[in-house]
Amino acid sequence: MKSYSQLLLLFLFITISFMLMLHFYGEKTETLQEKNEQLREKNEELKSENDYMANMETSFKEKNGYHIWPERDKVAQKMVKESEGRFKKTWALYLVREAKRYEIDPYLAYELLKVETGGKFDPTLVGPETKYGRAYGMSQFMKNTAPWIADMGGLPYEEELLFDPYYSMQLSLIYLDFLHNEYGNWNEALTAYHRGMSGMETYKDENGHAKSWYAEEIQEKAKSHEALAFAE
Repeated sequence: MKSYSQLLLLFLFITISFMLMLHFYGEKTETLQEKNEQLREKNEELKSENDYMANMETSFKEKNGYHIWPERDKVAQKMVKESEGRFKKTWALYLVREAKRYEIDPYLAYELLKVETGGKFDPTLVGPETKYGRAYGMSQFMKNTAPWIADMGGLPYEEELLFDPYYSMQLSLIYLDFLHNEYGNWNEALTAYHRGMSGMETYKDENGHAKSWYAEEIQEKAKSHEALAFAE
């Protein structure tokens, strides 16, 4: 009887030890899988950045400023008027000029800034606390995103620069140009700007498309500016 009890205890000990071992290695396997997925996403981002930088021109060619200035001034003035003066003329002129250099519709960049700031165009804006941190400035960049975008565009980086309206607009154009180069369309590019690149992929998996409210609103309002300009 004693021998049977000892065998039973030994069997229970071995069974419990085996179950604990399976649980331990199961958790380790899940952790390794999560880390591998994070590394895969990071490698994809780095590859995208390298491809973008390899293809980016080292200089931008423009037409003679005398011929293009009147049109740019007209677009800038419309932005100032539409924002009821909240978007300053100097900011508008800068945005129009830089957007043209990246071959981005200035109105699309303007509408993005309007959405990001709730129509206030406040360069000192600090966004609400999220699990990823806060977003800062007119273009609402987070401190974990802004440095690599600045580096990709050959810009210096200091946290206080996020509140510089010209620096903030430049970062937004660099990022928009990078994302549009990566995806080839504005639905994915704008949704990725809003949700992050991995967040955009998750949105696509869940919805079957990248036409988020953010992407659609910005594009529709940008087109409305163009339609109005054509009618005039």
